[in-house]
Amino acid sequence: MNNTTKILVAFGAGAATGAILGILFAPDKGSELRRKINEQGKKVADDVKGKFQKGKEKFNDLKDDLGQAISEKVEDFV
Repeated sequence: MNNTTKILVAFGAGAATGAILGILFAPDKGSELRRKINEQGKKVADDVKGKFQKGKEKFNDLKDDLGQAISEKVEDFV
């Protein structure tokens, strides 16, 4: 894992933690607090899914590029 990825993961985790703590310390009724926690959880889950999808797309692009490069080298060799 490179430094940029580590920084992005740390930032995401910090943002999620901050959002949850902000909600927990807000002076709301219990039902309102549970609703907000649920909404924040859905937002975080959607964010994680989006980042995972982008990572998956980058991996597939890299895999395709590598396969093409290998094919070209094999053709040059033969």
